[in-house]
Amino acid sequence: MNNTDKPEHPAAPGAYSVLRNRDFVRYLLGRLVAVLGQQMFTLAIGWEIYDRTGSALSLAAVGVTQMIPMFVFTLPAGHVADNYNRKRVIVLMTTVLGATSLILALISALQAPVLCIYFCLFVTGTARTFMWASSAAFLPGLVERRDFARAVNWNTGVFQLACIAGPSAAGALIALILPRHPHQAAAAVYAFNALAALVFCLLVTGIRWHHTPGTREPMTVRTLLTGFQFVFASKIILGIITLDMFAVFLGGATSLLPIYAKDILHAGPDGLGLLVAAMPLGAVVCMMILNHRPPLQKAGRALLWAVAAFGLATIGFGLSTWFWLSFTLLCTCGAVDNISVVVRHTLVQLLTPDDKRGRVSAVNNLFIGTSNELGGSESSLIAHLFGPALGHTLVTGAVISAVSGGIGTIAVVIGVAILWPEIRKYGRLDAH
Repeated sequence: MNNTDKPEHPAAPGAYSVLRNRDFVRYLLGRLVAVLGQQMFTLAIGWEIYDRTGSALSLAAVGVTQMIPMFVFTLPAGHVADNYNRKRVIVLMTTVLGATSLILALISALQAPVLCIYFCLFVTGTARTFMWASSAAFLPGLVERRDFARAVNWNTGVFQLACIAGPSAAGALIALILPRHPHQAAAAVYAFNALAALVFCLLVTGIRWHHTPGTREPMTVRTLLTGFQFVFASKIILGIITLDMFAVFLGGATSLLPIYAKDILHAGPDGLGLLVAAMPLGAVVCMMILNHRPPLQKAGRALLWAVAAFGLATIGFGLSTWFWLSFTLLCTCGAVDNISVVVRHTLVQLLTPDDKRGRVSAVNNLFIGTSNELGGSESSLIAHLFGPALGHTLVTGAVISAVSGGIGTIAVVIGVAILWPEIRKYGRLDAH
């Protein structure tokens, strides 16, 4: 890393001090626009695929198609992030994402075969895999170490804010265009995502700090596995990744929200929209609270308590039959999950040498990304097995799925706290 290229004026302490960093603000604004476009893109893809096929299996194939590149290209993506200029990789992969969105807009407008959409989704998944590894490893170079936890908090909050606004904006745009131009509705969203990618590229290109890799290593099995070797050698990193992976896999009840909205809370589609927005809203509120507090003094314990609170709130949500209590509990899940994300991402980056950050970030993305995807499937499967498969209602299965997931999350916290006592003892989040 070329330390001489870091910002000339170190950030002053304070809740918003990191926003005085020109490079970080450019990155943050770019990420807000890019994630907004991506969230709109995700909703439009699901809407178009289901509208054209009417098949739930076709919808499931969307997630699988984008997850396959994560398995195939995660290790090469980490190698590239450590051996090539990360900013250039980010800009190049974002350009690929923008170009693919334009092609999808054309496919949608011309009503080309659905198979073409899946091919573009595979390309999109590949580009994201390479971009995510480089982006995660790129962020620590933009700010001073003492400001990194706050930078991660802002970064996470911006992502959640886009998660709130993106689906609503995409739905409104599709509803506006659909009556007059039914074949252009999704295409317009794809075109907007391409524009968002362009804005992100322009903002990132203007960042003055440059990642300068050291001696370039050849791509071999040994170098590809460096990220895994480092993770398994670092007890703290292995412990926090394991904690987050299993907590998300067991405790994620978001796939059950349609069942809760319709059959348990009797809230209808409007209520479902509020439930979907509850966790991101809680995360944004938590971001603002953390920004006005000093760095966590006992980060390890805060992480464990946050994940335990996530499990307890999930149990409460599973048992609740009152809409606003359920909404509040989901907001709580989002808030404590934000604490978990900030601590995990900060420790993974700061405890990893810069020459390995790309490969370690790739391993982290692989485990967390797949647990997010598989967690939703696990919750739905448990709901089916303990519901209709045993002769009970789907409501019964959903409640058992949510409650058992929350209990499993708490069990994981206890297990991690026992197996990795180093996590319990970890102190200040910004400590050297």
